[in-house]
Amino acid sequence: MPQEFKFPDLGEGIEEGQIVRWYIKEGDKVKEHQVVGEVETEKAVAEIPSPFTGTILKINFTEGETVKVGETLFVVGEKGEKIMDMRRPKMRPAGAVGYLEEAPEEVVIRPPVVPTSKPLRKEPIVLATPAVRKLAKELNVDLTKVTPTGIRGRVTEKDVRKATGIKEEKPQMVVKRKYDMWGYIDRVPLKGIRRVIAKHMVEAVTHAPHVTVMDEADSTELVNTREQEKGKAKEKGIRLTFLPFIMKACVAAMKEFPLVNSSLDEENEETIVKKYYNFGFAVDVNGQGLVVPVLKGVDLKNILDIAQELQELGDRARQRKLDLQDLRGGTFTITNYGSIGSVFATPIINYPEVAILGVGRMKEKPIAKEGKIEIRPMLPLSLSFDHRVIDGAYAVRFLNSLILTLQDPEKLLKS
Repeated sequence: MPQEFKFPDLGEGIEEGQIVRWYIKEGDKVKEHQVVGEVETEKAVAEIPSPFTGTILKINFTEGETVKVGETLFVVGEKGEKIMDMRRPKMRPAGAVGYLEEAPEEVVIRPPVVPTSKPLRKEPIVLATPAVRKLAKELNVDLTKVTPTGIRGRVTEKDVRKATGIKEEKPQMVVKRKYDMWGYIDRVPLKGIRRVIAKHMVEAVTHAPHVTVMDEADSTELVNTREQEKGKAKEKGIRLTFLPFIMKACVAAMKEFPLVNSSLDEENEETIVKKYYNFGFAVDVNGQGLVVPVLKGVDLKNILDIAQELQELGDRARQRKLDLQDLRGGTFTITNYGSIGSVFATPIINYPEVAILGVGRMKEKPIAKEGKIEIRPMLPLSLSFDHRVIDGAYAVRFLNSLILTLQDPEKLLKS
């Protein structure tokens, strides 16, 4: 019996994904749990496992096409079976995410039973999808009076629109010019990672009034401590950067200023202060956009453990092999634009978090120390915050605490 695999609802507002590649073609035999392709969703490329064993009867989307939640990706059955004879099971496996119960594709609509002394007339059964029923309700169409033209007597959207008596307008050809009045242009589709980023950025700046405070940390001791620990890390195959120290210092500062590690529940008008520390860090994916993996339980790990996990998550992000769980659960984000040369910035909050720390490029600068000029490595820091939750004075005090901790990195090695 042919069986459909639909693109599952993965939660957190994910409505669609883009097919990256197929490893199979129609007519191929597959086994249960065999990876048959990849789909890009929410900044991650997820593998598509086949929930069935059998032959691929139909693939509904080609590479590069966008599939919406609930649409059928492919159909599996016995070789030679007709797809129109299939029935839809009530449960569909959803890969690593879990099992999702789907609404039946065909819905039987029956009028309520009304007590009467006369024998009841048997009402006709109407077959229609949820989308068709919704459209009929919007257009005030009685489905029992619509002549169906779909498979097995199913009412289609076209049938509903026809029943209204309104003539459908034929789609007009859309011409997109490759030039404007000034010269030739290229049109780059807004899709994939860039489309997700665009929507998320608009959501962030629409909801949260952004303010940014900036300062510099004297990193003399931080540089020395890192140099001392680099050898131990290298022996374990770990590349030790400054980021693990910055993360541990953020935890210490947040314990003094906990609002930085929170989110705002707008509906209930409450600030949700997090007692756990899951930090996202921005990774540039081959110039296509930023992905933000989340390192869980920063407060529970030492510097080398954090460095190793950052390395693993960063590599998987650049290879587009992150699991969706790697992108969830963040309480605070750090973006290191200094790695590509910038000094200060005004980073956008990773909504619904309330703050994000930008780290600039460390530079040697002349600094006045006890009446003398000394050359010291200075680390630029920019903290953007949601002014609904955090005041400027609170943000500055957090940044001061963070800088003091970074200037005494030996404590971070012991925590």
